Amino acid sequence: MKLDPFYLIVDSADWIERLVPLGVKLVQLRVKDRTEAEIRRGIRAAKAVCDEQGCQLIVNDYWQLAIAEGCDFVHLGQEDLAEADLTAIRAAGLKLGLSTHDETELETALAAKPDYVALGPVYPTILKAMKWAPQGLPRLAAWRNRVGLLPLVAIGGLNVERIAGVFEHGADIAAVVTDITRNADPEGRTREWIARTAPWR
Repeated sequence: MKLDPFYLIVDSADWIERLVPLGVKLVQLRVKDRTEAEIRRGIRAAKAVCDEQGCQLIVNDYWQLAIAEGCDFVHLGQEDLAEADLTAIRAAGLKLGLSTHDETELETALAAKPDYVALGPVYPTILKAMKWAPQGLPRLAAWRNRVGLLPLVAIGGLNVERIAGVFEHGADIAAVVTDITRNADPEGRTREWIARTAPWR
């Protein structure tokens, strides 16, 4: 499976409506602390934009809503994976991305036969408190050897200056949150990410 090397992660359909038309081809909707009705509306709005723009939408966590809304990709963290019904996810035809932070989590992820594996945080991140230290580029290279042909996503503390390093150490995809959403010019930064990831597209 081939996914775009630039993986945008945002917390609302508003961001998707704003940035996906600039040429984003891979985006995750990661919504927290909203009602189920609000999340459903967000997924529906995000899917409409992504369908129109030819962008792959990945829904974080809410696999039941992803199935109900006709989405085709879900991303789960380890806690969510433990509680998810993988049989139902696969029966619905959803592809599956999984987060990993250490060897044990990688083993758990690979046993679930995901469609991609994410490793993070590669660098220090300001997005959320992490109990894991930054993994660094050598760990990324080690994960590359472990996951074989599975797409490998690097996440955590990435910016345009660090793009080349993660690809040179085995990542197929670079995921970004705050370097875009907290930038003074999110549109300009998005265009820069699209341009800077072009060699791996």
